[in-house]
Amino acid sequence: MSIFAMPSLGADMEEGKLIEWLVKPGDRVSKGDIVAVVETQKGAIEIEIFEAGEIGALLAEPGQTLPVGAPLARLGAAAEAKAAPAPTPAAPKPAPEPEVAAKPPAAPVAPVPPATAQGGVLASPAARTLAAERGIALETVAGSGPGGAILLADVESQAQPAPRPEAERPKGKPGLDMAEMRRAIAAAMSRAKREIPHYYLSHEIDLQSAQDRLTALNANRTPDQRLLMGAVLIRATVRALAKVPELNGRLEADPYAPSEAVHCGLAVAMRGGGLIAPAILDAQGMDLDLIMSAMRDLVARTRTGRLRNSEITQGTITVSSLGETGVDALFGVIYPPQVALVGFGAPRLRPMVHDGSVQPRLAVTATLAADHRVSDGRRGALFLAEIDRLLQEPETP
Repeated sequence: MSIFAMPSLGADMEEGKLIEWLVKPGDRVSKGDIVAVVETQKGAIEIEIFEAGEIGALLAEPGQTLPVGAPLARLGAAAEAKAAPAPTPAAPKPAPEPEVAAKPPAAPVAPVPPATAQGGVLASPAARTLAAERGIALETVAGSGPGGAILLADVESQAQPAPRPEAERPKGKPGLDMAEMRRAIAAAMSRAKREIPHYYLSHEIDLQSAQDRLTALNANRTPDQRLLMGAVLIRATVRALAKVPELNGRLEADPYAPSEAVHCGLAVAMRGGGLIAPAILDAQGMDLDLIMSAMRDLVARTRTGRLRNSEITQGTITVSSLGETGVDALFGVIYPPQVALVGFGAPRLRPMVHDGSVQPRLAVTATLAADHRVSDGRRGALFLAEIDRLLQEPETP
Protein backbone atom coordinates (compact mmCIF):
# COMPACT_ATOMS: atom_id res chain seq x y z
CA MET A 1 0.00 0.00 0.00
CA SER A 2 1.38 3.39 -0.99
CA ILE A 3 0.17 6.96 -0.55
CA PHE A 4 -0.89 9.21 -3.42
CA ALA A 5 -0.03 12.75 -2.28
CA MET A 6 -0.70 16.29 -3.41
CA PRO A 7 1.87 16.74 -6.21
CA SER A 8 4.12 19.72 -6.65
CA LEU A 9 3.09 21.41 -9.88
CA GLY A 10 6.05 23.76 -10.06
CA ALA A 11 8.60 25.61 -7.98
CA ASP A 12 6.03 28.29 -7.22
CA MET A 13 3.45 25.93 -5.70
CA GLU A 14 3.03 25.45 -1.95
CA GLU A 15 -0.54 24.16 -1.82
CA GLY A 16 -3.44 23.16 -4.04
CA LYS A 17 -7.19 22.88 -3.78
CA LEU A 18 -8.71 19.49 -4.53
CA ILE A 19 -11.62 20.20 -6.87
CA GLU A 20 -12.84 16.74 -7.84
CA TRP A 21 -12.12 13.04 -7.60
CA LEU A 22 -12.48 11.04 -10.83
CA VAL A 23 -12.01 7.69 -9.08
CA LYS A 24 -13.56 5.87 -6.13
CA PRO A 25 -12.29 3.16 -3.75
CA GLY A 26 -11.84 -0.12 -5.59
CA ASP A 27 -11.14 1.40 -9.01
CA ARG A 28 -8.15 -0.03 -10.86
CA VAL A 29 -5.87 2.61 -12.34
CA SER A 30 -2.93 2.49 -14.73
CA LYS A 31 0.08 4.77 -14.92
CA GLY A 32 -0.96 8.01 -16.61
CA ASP A 33 -4.67 7.80 -15.73
CA ILE A 34 -6.28 11.06 -14.63
CA VAL A 35 -7.61 10.55 -11.11
CA ALA A 36 -8.33 14.04 -9.75
CA VAL A 37 -8.49 17.73 -10.55
CA VAL A 38 -6.49 20.23 -8.47
CA GLU A 39 -6.73 24.00 -8.67
CA THR A 40 -3.53 26.06 -8.45
CA GLN A 41 -2.46 29.53 -9.54
CA LYS A 42 -2.08 28.04 -13.02
CA GLY A 43 -5.74 27.01 -13.14
CA ALA A 44 -7.47 23.65 -12.85
CA ILE A 45 -4.91 20.91 -13.52
CA GLU A 46 -5.83 17.32 -14.34
CA ILE A 47 -3.73 15.10 -12.08
CA GLU A 48 -2.26 11.91 -13.50
CA ILE A 49 -1.15 8.99 -11.36
CA PHE A 50 2.33 7.58 -11.89
CA GLU A 51 1.80 4.12 -10.45
CA ALA A 52 -0.60 1.33 -11.42
CA GLY A 53 -2.76 -0.17 -8.70
CA GLU A 54 -6.10 -0.10 -6.97
CA ILE A 55 -7.57 2.92 -5.23
CA GLY A 56 -7.99 2.37 -1.49
CA ALA A 57 -9.35 5.05 0.79
CA LEU A 58 -9.74 8.63 -0.42
CA LEU A 59 -8.12 10.72 2.32
CA ALA A 60 -9.12 14.21 1.19
CA GLU A 61 -12.42 15.80 0.30
CA PRO A 62 -13.16 18.02 -2.69
CA GLY A 63 -12.91 21.64 -1.62
CA GLN A 64 -9.97 21.09 0.73
CA THR A 65 -6.83 23.17 0.26
CA LEU A 66 -3.83 21.03 1.10
CA PRO A 67 -0.04 21.57 1.13
CA VAL A 68 2.22 19.83 -1.33
CA GLY A 69 2.92 16.30 -0.06
CA ALA A 70 -0.33 15.97 1.90
CA PRO A 71 -1.92 12.49 1.55
CA LEU A 72 -4.78 12.37 -0.94
CA ALA A 73 -5.48 8.64 -1.25
CA ARG A 74 -4.17 5.17 -0.51
CA LEU A 75 -3.07 3.10 -3.49
CA GLY A 76 -2.65 -0.66 -3.33
CA ALA A 77 -0.98 -2.92 -5.85
CA ALA A 78 -3.56 -4.55 -8.11
CA ALA A 79 -1.86 -7.94 -7.83
CA GLU A 80 -1.94 -7.77 -4.03
CA ALA A 81 -5.60 -6.82 -4.07
CA LYS A 82 -6.43 -9.89 -6.19
CA ALA A 83 -4.53 -12.21 -3.89
CA ALA A 84 -5.99 -10.84 -0.65
CA PRO A 85 -8.10 -13.38 1.35
CA ALA A 86 -11.85 -12.92 1.53
CA PRO A 87 -12.93 -10.94 4.59
CA THR A 88 -15.54 -13.61 5.60
CA PRO A 89 -16.07 -17.26 4.63
CA ALA A 90 -19.26 -16.27 2.83
CA ALA A 91 -17.47 -13.90 0.49
CA PRO A 92 -16.33 -15.78 -2.64
CA LYS A 93 -14.00 -13.02 -3.74
CA PRO A 94 -12.23 -10.19 -1.96
CA ALA A 95 -14.16 -6.96 -2.20
CA PRO A 96 -12.01 -3.83 -2.04
CA GLU A 97 -14.74 -1.64 -0.55
CA PRO A 98 -15.45 -3.79 2.56
CA GLU A 99 -11.74 -4.31 3.11
CA VAL A 100 -11.17 -0.54 3.15
CA ALA A 101 -14.23 0.11 5.29
CA ALA A 102 -13.02 -2.37 7.91
CA LYS A 103 -9.90 -0.31 8.55
CA PRO A 104 -10.02 2.65 10.94
CA PRO A 105 -9.85 5.70 8.65
CA ALA A 106 -6.80 7.91 9.15
CA ALA A 107 -8.61 10.88 7.63
CA PRO A 108 -12.10 11.72 6.30
CA VAL A 109 -13.03 9.50 3.39
CA ALA A 110 -14.51 11.50 0.54
CA PRO A 111 -16.80 9.62 -1.84
CA VAL A 112 -16.73 10.53 -5.48
CA PRO A 113 -19.57 12.96 -6.16
CA PRO A 114 -22.32 10.80 -7.73
CA ALA A 115 -23.57 13.66 -9.88
CA THR A 116 -22.17 16.70 -11.60
CA ALA A 117 -23.73 19.87 -12.95
CA GLN A 118 -24.48 18.14 -16.23
CA GLY A 119 -26.97 15.33 -15.90
CA GLY A 120 -25.20 13.30 -13.25
CA VAL A 121 -22.34 12.31 -15.56
CA LEU A 122 -18.88 11.85 -14.03
CA ALA A 123 -16.49 14.03 -16.04
CA SER A 124 -13.45 16.21 -15.51
CA PRO A 125 -13.89 20.00 -15.47
CA ALA A 126 -11.84 20.23 -18.66
CA ALA A 127 -14.14 17.73 -20.36
CA ARG A 128 -17.21 19.63 -19.20
CA THR A 129 -15.83 22.96 -20.40
CA LEU A 130 -14.99 21.64 -23.87
CA ALA A 131 -18.32 19.83 -24.14
CA ALA A 132 -20.12 23.08 -23.34
CA GLU A 133 -18.04 24.97 -25.92
CA ARG A 134 -18.87 22.40 -28.61
CA GLY A 135 -22.50 21.88 -27.62
CA ILE A 136 -21.93 18.16 -26.90
CA ALA A 137 -24.20 16.39 -24.40
CA LEU A 138 -21.98 14.51 -21.94
CA GLU A 139 -24.56 11.70 -21.79
CA THR A 140 -23.65 10.83 -25.40
CA VAL A 141 -19.91 10.52 -24.72
CA ALA A 142 -18.27 7.24 -23.70
CA GLY A 143 -15.79 7.79 -20.87
CA SER A 144 -12.36 6.14 -20.93
CA GLY A 145 -11.20 7.25 -17.48
CA PRO A 146 -11.26 5.30 -14.21
CA GLY A 147 -14.77 4.34 -13.27
CA GLY A 148 -16.00 5.41 -16.72
CA ALA A 149 -15.17 9.07 -16.11
CA ILE A 150 -15.28 11.26 -19.21
CA LEU A 151 -11.89 12.83 -19.91
CA LEU A 152 -10.84 15.67 -22.18
CA ALA A 153 -9.68 13.27 -24.91
CA ASP A 154 -13.12 11.61 -24.98
CA VAL A 155 -14.81 14.92 -25.75
CA GLU A 156 -12.12 15.94 -28.24
CA SER A 157 -12.77 12.74 -30.21
CA GLN A 158 -16.39 13.77 -30.84
CA ALA A 159 -17.34 15.61 -34.02
CA GLN A 160 -17.00 19.34 -33.50
CA PRO A 161 -20.14 21.32 -34.39
CA ALA A 162 -20.15 24.77 -35.88
CA PRO A 163 -18.91 27.36 -33.37
CA ARG A 164 -21.57 29.26 -31.47
CA PRO A 165 -21.81 33.05 -31.72
CA GLU A 166 -19.28 34.86 -29.59
CA ALA A 167 -21.96 36.17 -27.24
CA GLU A 168 -23.04 32.60 -26.36
CA ARG A 169 -19.60 31.25 -25.57
CA PRO A 170 -18.66 30.64 -21.95
CA LYS A 171 -16.70 33.58 -20.59
CA GLY A 172 -13.64 33.38 -18.40
CA LYS A 173 -11.55 30.42 -17.34
CA PRO A 174 -12.71 28.56 -14.24
CA GLY A 175 -10.00 28.35 -11.64
CA LEU A 176 -7.64 30.79 -13.36
CA ASP A 177 -6.83 33.75 -11.12
CA MET A 178 -4.50 36.17 -12.89
CA ALA A 179 -3.55 37.99 -9.70
CA GLU A 180 -2.57 34.70 -8.07
CA MET A 181 -0.68 33.66 -11.19
CA ARG A 182 1.29 36.91 -11.15
CA ARG A 183 2.21 36.34 -7.49
CA ALA A 184 3.29 32.78 -8.29
CA ILE A 185 5.45 33.95 -11.19
CA ALA A 186 7.07 36.59 -8.99
CA ALA A 187 7.86 34.03 -6.29
CA ALA A 188 9.37 31.56 -8.76
CA MET A 189 11.45 34.15 -10.57
CA SER A 190 12.69 35.68 -7.31
CA ARG A 191 13.82 32.25 -6.21
CA ALA A 192 15.49 31.63 -9.56
CA LYS A 193 17.50 34.86 -9.52
CA ARG A 194 18.43 34.33 -5.88
CA GLU A 195 19.54 30.70 -6.13
CA ILE A 196 20.67 30.14 -9.73
CA PRO A 197 23.99 31.65 -10.91
CA HIS A 198 22.84 32.73 -14.37
CA TYR A 199 25.10 33.47 -17.29
CA TYR A 200 23.82 34.95 -20.56
CA LEU A 201 24.87 34.66 -24.20
CA SER A 202 23.35 36.01 -27.42
CA HIS A 203 23.90 35.21 -31.08
CA GLU A 204 22.42 36.56 -34.34
CA ILE A 205 21.25 33.81 -36.69
CA ASP A 206 20.51 34.03 -40.40
CA LEU A 207 17.01 32.55 -40.85
CA GLN A 208 16.63 33.07 -44.59
CA SER A 209 17.40 29.46 -45.54
CA ALA A 210 14.99 28.18 -42.90
CA GLN A 211 12.31 30.63 -44.09
CA ASP A 212 12.76 29.61 -47.73
CA ARG A 213 12.41 25.95 -46.78
CA LEU A 214 9.34 26.71 -44.68
CA THR A 215 7.71 28.57 -47.57
CA ALA A 216 8.30 25.56 -49.85
CA LEU A 217 6.86 23.13 -47.29
CA ASN A 218 3.75 25.26 -46.81
CA ALA A 219 3.10 25.89 -50.49
CA ASN A 220 0.52 23.12 -50.92
CA ARG A 221 -0.82 23.01 -47.37
CA THR A 222 -4.11 24.29 -46.07
CA PRO A 223 -3.88 27.00 -43.37
CA ASP A 224 -4.58 24.53 -40.55
CA GLN A 225 -1.68 22.34 -41.69
CA ARG A 226 0.95 25.02 -42.22
CA LEU A 227 4.14 25.04 -40.22
CA LEU A 228 5.24 28.12 -38.30
CA MET A 229 8.75 29.39 -37.68
CA GLY A 230 8.26 28.73 -33.97
CA ALA A 231 8.18 24.99 -34.65
CA VAL A 232 11.42 25.26 -36.65
CA LEU A 233 13.14 27.09 -33.77
CA ILE A 234 11.98 24.56 -31.18
CA ARG A 235 13.08 21.63 -33.37
CA ALA A 236 16.54 23.16 -33.84
CA THR A 237 16.84 23.77 -30.08
CA VAL A 238 15.85 20.21 -29.24
CA ARG A 239 18.28 18.74 -31.77
CA ALA A 240 21.14 20.96 -30.60
CA LEU A 241 20.87 19.50 -27.09
CA ALA A 242 22.38 16.27 -28.40
CA LYS A 243 25.68 18.15 -28.72
CA VAL A 244 25.45 19.92 -25.34
CA PRO A 245 23.31 17.55 -23.23
CA GLU A 246 24.13 19.18 -19.88
CA LEU A 247 21.74 22.03 -20.73
CA ASN A 248 18.81 19.60 -20.73
CA GLY A 249 17.76 18.52 -17.26
CA ARG A 250 16.59 19.40 -13.77
CA LEU A 251 19.01 20.22 -10.96
CA GLU A 252 17.31 18.31 -8.15
CA ALA A 253 20.12 16.11 -6.83
CA ASP A 254 23.87 16.07 -6.42
CA PRO A 255 25.56 15.08 -8.68
CA TYR A 256 23.52 16.60 -11.48
CA ALA A 257 22.60 14.26 -14.33
CA PRO A 258 21.22 15.49 -17.67
CA SER A 259 17.88 14.13 -18.82
CA GLU A 260 17.83 11.67 -21.69
CA ALA A 261 14.35 12.78 -22.74
CA VAL A 262 13.77 16.35 -23.88
CA HIS A 263 10.58 17.77 -22.37
CA CYS A 264 10.67 21.19 -24.00
CA GLY A 265 8.76 23.89 -22.14
CA LEU A 266 6.94 26.42 -24.31
CA ALA A 267 6.36 29.85 -22.77
CA VAL A 268 2.71 30.73 -23.44
CA ALA A 269 1.44 34.25 -22.73
CA MET A 270 -2.09 34.34 -21.34
CA ARG A 271 -4.46 36.83 -22.96
CA GLY A 272 -5.38 38.34 -19.61
CA GLY A 273 -1.77 38.56 -18.46
CA GLY A 274 0.56 36.02 -16.92
CA LEU A 275 2.75 33.30 -18.37
CA ILE A 276 2.71 29.49 -18.24
CA ALA A 277 5.40 27.21 -19.70
CA PRO A 278 3.99 23.68 -20.12
CA ALA A 279 6.21 21.10 -21.76
CA ILE A 280 6.04 19.26 -25.06
CA LEU A 281 6.92 15.82 -23.70
CA ASP A 282 9.53 13.66 -25.48
CA ALA A 283 10.17 16.31 -28.11
CA GLN A 284 13.45 14.65 -29.11
CA GLY A 285 11.52 12.10 -31.19
CA MET A 286 9.29 14.59 -33.02
CA ASP A 287 9.58 15.94 -36.54
CA LEU A 288 8.37 19.39 -37.55
CA ASP A 289 4.78 18.32 -38.14
CA LEU A 290 4.52 16.63 -34.75
CA ILE A 291 6.06 19.61 -32.97
CA MET A 292 3.67 21.98 -34.77
CA SER A 293 0.70 19.84 -33.78
CA ALA A 294 1.92 19.64 -30.17
CA MET A 295 2.38 23.43 -30.05
CA ARG A 296 -1.14 24.13 -31.30
CA ASP A 297 -2.63 21.68 -28.83
CA LEU A 298 -0.59 22.93 -25.88
CA VAL A 299 -1.30 26.62 -26.52
CA ALA A 300 -5.04 25.99 -26.90
CA ARG A 301 -5.27 23.94 -23.70
CA THR A 302 -3.09 26.35 -21.74
CA ARG A 303 -5.36 29.28 -22.54
CA THR A 304 -8.48 27.36 -21.54
CA GLY A 305 -7.05 25.85 -18.34
CA ARG A 306 -6.90 22.23 -19.51
CA LEU A 307 -3.33 21.16 -18.71
CA ARG A 308 -2.10 17.95 -17.11
CA ASN A 309 0.33 17.82 -14.23
CA SER A 310 3.00 16.01 -16.29
CA GLU A 311 3.08 18.95 -18.71
CA ILE A 312 3.58 21.37 -15.83
CA THR A 313 6.13 19.43 -13.77
CA GLN A 314 8.45 17.56 -16.17
CA GLY A 315 10.01 20.29 -18.32
CA THR A 316 13.77 19.94 -18.86
CA ILE A 317 14.42 23.17 -20.81
CA THR A 318 12.24 26.11 -21.82
CA VAL A 319 11.98 28.01 -25.10
CA SER A 320 10.50 31.52 -25.12
CA SER A 321 9.80 33.06 -28.50
CA LEU A 322 8.40 36.56 -29.03
CA GLY A 323 7.00 35.78 -32.46
CA GLU A 324 6.75 38.40 -35.17
CA THR A 325 5.59 41.32 -33.03
CA GLY A 326 8.15 41.32 -30.23
CA VAL A 327 11.45 43.10 -29.65
CA ASP A 328 14.79 42.10 -31.11
CA ALA A 329 16.00 40.04 -28.14
CA LEU A 330 14.87 38.68 -24.79
CA PHE A 331 16.98 37.54 -21.85
CA GLY A 332 14.94 35.14 -19.75
CA VAL A 333 15.08 33.85 -16.20
CA ILE A 334 15.56 30.10 -15.77
CA TYR A 335 12.55 28.29 -14.36
CA PRO A 336 13.81 26.13 -11.46
CA PRO A 337 14.80 23.35 -11.26
CA GLN A 338 15.63 23.57 -14.97
CA VAL A 339 19.13 24.72 -15.92
CA ALA A 340 18.60 26.61 -19.18
CA LEU A 341 16.20 28.84 -21.09
CA VAL A 342 16.48 29.73 -24.77
CA GLY A 343 14.98 32.98 -26.04
CA PHE A 344 14.22 34.01 -29.61
CA GLY A 345 13.47 37.61 -30.51
CA ALA A 346 11.27 38.71 -33.37
CA PRO A 347 12.62 37.65 -36.79
CA ARG A 348 13.39 40.74 -38.90
CA LEU A 349 14.99 41.63 -42.22
CA ARG A 350 18.54 42.81 -41.52
CA PRO A 351 21.52 43.68 -43.71
CA MET A 352 23.82 40.65 -43.64
CA VAL A 353 26.83 39.52 -45.64
CA HIS A 354 25.89 36.52 -47.78
CA ASP A 355 27.95 35.07 -50.65
CA GLY A 356 30.33 38.02 -50.47
CA SER A 357 27.73 40.80 -50.65
CA VAL A 358 25.43 42.65 -48.28
CA GLN A 359 21.86 41.46 -48.67
CA PRO A 360 18.58 41.85 -46.80
CA ARG A 361 18.17 38.57 -44.91
CA LEU A 362 15.67 37.37 -42.34
CA ALA A 363 17.50 37.06 -39.03
CA VAL A 364 16.75 36.40 -35.37
CA THR A 365 18.65 37.00 -32.15
CA ALA A 366 18.90 33.83 -30.05
CA THR A 367 19.81 34.09 -26.37
CA LEU A 368 20.71 31.57 -23.74
CA ALA A 369 20.27 31.87 -19.98
CA ALA A 370 22.09 28.96 -18.35
CA ASP A 371 23.02 27.73 -14.88
CA HIS A 372 26.74 28.14 -14.22
CA ARG A 373 26.67 25.17 -11.82
CA VAL A 374 26.24 22.70 -14.69
CA SER A 375 27.72 24.46 -17.74
CA ASP A 376 29.89 27.39 -18.74
CA GLY A 377 30.09 30.04 -21.42
CA ARG A 378 32.13 27.90 -23.78
CA ARG A 379 29.55 25.11 -23.74
CA GLY A 380 26.73 27.59 -24.01
CA ALA A 381 28.35 29.19 -27.05
CA LEU A 382 28.72 25.76 -28.65
CA PHE A 383 25.00 25.19 -28.10
CA LEU A 384 23.96 28.44 -29.81
CA ALA A 385 26.37 27.73 -32.65
CA GLU A 386 24.78 24.31 -33.13
CA ILE A 387 21.30 25.87 -33.29
CA ASP A 388 22.68 28.26 -35.95
CA ARG A 389 24.14 25.36 -37.94
CA LEU A 390 20.90 23.39 -37.87
CA LEU A 391 18.90 26.39 -39.05
CA GLN A 392 21.26 26.86 -42.00
CA GLU A 393 20.54 23.27 -43.07
CA PRO A 394 16.76 22.95 -42.63
CA GLU A 395 15.62 19.38 -42.39
CA THR A 396 12.65 17.85 -44.12
CA PRO A 397 9.95 16.95 -41.61
